[in-house]
Amino acid sequence: MANAFGDQFLKAGLVSKAQLDTAKKSRNKQQKQKQKQTLEVVDEAAGAARQAAADTVARDRELTRRQTEAAERRAIQAQVRQLVELNRLPRDDGEVGYNFQDGTAIRKVFVTQEIHEKLGRGLLAIARFDDGYEVIPSVVAEKIMLREPSCIVSNEPTQQEHGEDDPYADYQVPDDLMW
Repeated sequence: MANAFGDQFLKAGLVSKAQLDTAKKSRNKQQKQKQKQTLEVVDEAAGAARQAAADTVARDRELTRRQTEAAERRAIQAQVRQLVELNRLPRDDGEVGYNFQDGTAIRKVFVTQEIHEKLGRGLLAIARFDDGYEVIPSVVAEKIMLREPSCIVSNEPTQQEHGEDDPYADYQVPDDLMW
């Protein structure tokens, strides 16, 4: 009952056996081509779906990476804030100005004479904190520099040691020199 009309036409003598076989072959070819096209369309749709899923996964990974980096930055900032708050030296009654360089600008912090001397020798450091500056011990400044180097403004002694070939080694800088 695969081809009831073809069999009836053959019995009636309207078509020959060769014509019937040719018609069956062409019909089979058309069906196979239709199946291939359907498969290709399905494959294209599946490929597009896979690509969209891969894009979504990549976008999600990037978003997760950014969120992780932001969380790490916030954690580091919180650690730096805690280190500065716990270790900053009081400078409320400072009468001596200590000048230091922050980037390209020269800034001034008023400190006591004792803190001024320790800053000059490198025992204390200046850290950027909120909108101002705080004086902290150099040991704490080294810990902060491991986490966030941009927070430490000044941590070096003002009088640097020079080598043996220094032409000004015979001249001493006065202790009371302020710039």
